[in-house]
Amino acid sequence: MRNRTRPVNILLIEDNPGDIRLTEEAFNECQINVNLISVMDGVEAIKYLTKIEKYTSAETPDLILLDLNLPKKDGREVLEEIKSDGQLKRIPVIVLTTSNAEQDILKTYNLHVNGFINKPVDFDRFFDIIQKIKDFWLSTAVLPSMIN
Repeated sequence: MRNRTRPVNILLIEDNPGDIRLTEEAFNECQINVNLISVMDGVEAIKYLTKIEKYTSAETPDLILLDLNLPKKDGREVLEEIKSDGQLKRIPVIVLTTSNAEQDILKTYNLHVNGFINKPVDFDRFFDIIQKIKDFWLSTAVLPSMIN
């Protein structure tokens, strides 16, 4: 396995600047070496992941946090592209959204999402969710990118 001292690269695909800031603060509180990169729409997310235009030297993320309701290309479309791409499909994707619609839950799992989490509106609860993501995905699970 790779050296776990390098930062864990997390791509946050989120269009709300407040939620981006809150996510950054929550990961800072977790005291884990994380490189959190954010993009604000689905088109930019795909450019980042496929390393085109201004993202040619972008690091491949170890984990993706994906909002569903995005401008330009919604999160469902982004998820479908990720999971149908041979180079990207192994990256764990966690949907982090305010939606609790059954159709969104079923559709994203049908597209092979690794987890679906309702984004809480309460500040303390949001921090708790990020801590749980850290505890499982960054401390317990073995990420595909950490395997030689």
